Amino acid sequence: MKILVTGSTGYIGKRLIPILINEGHQVVCAVRDKLRTDKTYLDDENITIVEADFLKWDTLKNIPKDIDVAYYLIHSMSNTSKDFESLEAQCAENFKVYFESTQVKQVIYLSGITNQENLSKHLQSRKNVEDILKSENYALTIFKAGIIVGSGSSSFEIIRDLVEKLPIMIAPKWLNTKTQPLAVRDVLAFLSKAKGKEELYNKNFDIFGPEILTYKEMLLKFAKIRGLKRYILTVPVMTPKLSSYWLYFVTSTSYKLASTLVDSMGVEIVGKPSNINQLLHVNPITYKEAVELAFEKIEQNSIVSSWKDSMVSSGRLNNNFHKYINVPKYGCFTDYKERGVQDEETTINRIWSIGGSTGWYYGNYLWKLRGYLDKLFGGIGLRRGRTHVSELDTGDALDFWRVIFADKTQKKLLLYAEMKLPGEAWLEFKIEEGILKQTATFRPRGLAGRLYWYSVWPFHGFIFKGMINKLVAPKVSNVLC
Repeated sequence: MKILVTGSTGYIGKRLIPILINEGHQVVCAVRDKLRTDKTYLDDENITIVEADFLKWDTLKNIPKDIDVAYYLIHSMSNTSKDFESLEAQCAENFKVYFESTQVKQVIYLSGITNQENLSKHLQSRKNVEDILKSENYALTIFKAGIIVGSGSSSFEIIRDLVEKLPIMIAPKWLNTKTQPLAVRDVLAFLSKAKGKEELYNKNFDIFGPEILTYKEMLLKFAKIRGLKRYILTVPVMTPKLSSYWLYFVTSTSYKLASTLVDSMGVEIVGKPSNINQLLHVNPITYKEAVELAFEKIEQNSIVSSWKDSMVSSGRLNNNFHKYINVPKYGCFTDYKERGVQDEETTINRIWSIGGSTGWYYGNYLWKLRGYLDKLFGGIGLRRGRTHVSELDTGDALDFWRVIFADKTQKKLLLYAEMKLPGEAWLEFKIEEGILKQTATFRPRGLAGRLYWYSVWPFHGFIFKGMINKLVAPKVSNVLC
């Protein structure tokens, strides 16, 4: 089959593509920016990359007409919480109109469980998309999932933050809301096994795990699995706004995503039974098994995708990476340093391991302080960390930076700042002719931007100097002489 995957750089899409390839299919990945494409795809003859933005009709002509099955995995494309409903509706409408002119036989859409009359804006938007995607020209198969649990999923990471950081929680009453968590491996099984199944045409199915749990029970079960003792007291007086701030300050989520989650967590997400498990031979695992499997992936450093790398976690950046790859030179302040490199491989590996648990090699306490201040003023702080310990790709989140360009063969890494700033900032590392060139660039916005640069400039002298010295330092041998 020739299969289109939209949202191919997202949490589910990045995990679904290898499954489809292993099954022998030709996969067309629709991306808004080719810079974000997994580099391993470029050498795979069974994968075709096309640039297509479903908000821009003229880009859809890049998608082949001879598609057999299309996966619609586009959600929350807006960078603001106010207009995501209209943008999701526009994406769905453009998708439908275009694919009604193609050979596609089946469209598979991953939505959310919507069995209550009063839905959150997020769930109502997904329900609206379901209605928009229905067509007489192709068959639509809809899977409605609840909380998805897996390494790198937003639900998993938020629960992990809460459990591991707070021995005692005074929490909102929505912790008593019921839901049916589903392992990401089971979501992928439903999606991959549904293609070409005529008995699923023009039908929708709720997919869910075997247990009905409250969010409080999920937190306590998570704590038990991790060998931690936790106490939770729920109070009825915490407003949605206060609840959002609670999640925002304690976890690695952005305030925008926290608000969306709080809005949805007041709604019960309990699925309607059907025969879909039998039809596709999927036997969903328990919440406990899903959490344990997630930690196996984390311990093996084999997290395929993370919500932190999606644009929903972004503090500032939109999806047009080409806009930021050319670092400006005029009207900017720069801090430039260079050092000779004795061992290029060691230095490159250090650069590619920067941030997260590794830290920034020098003045880590100052980097942490900057992260706390950023979080205090509504930024994302350092809590996103990084998905992989030693791998970086374009689009990855890296503490309060976003990877704009990462290519070891070109010996270059470019980061764009997503912290709260009165301007824009880039941090670049590149090795040319045995010299490591490290450049911090800041383009100020008005007087506030200039005052900001001069206020932090005294710290740059030793922070950036210490960092580049550590990056080029000789590798220490483990052999005792």
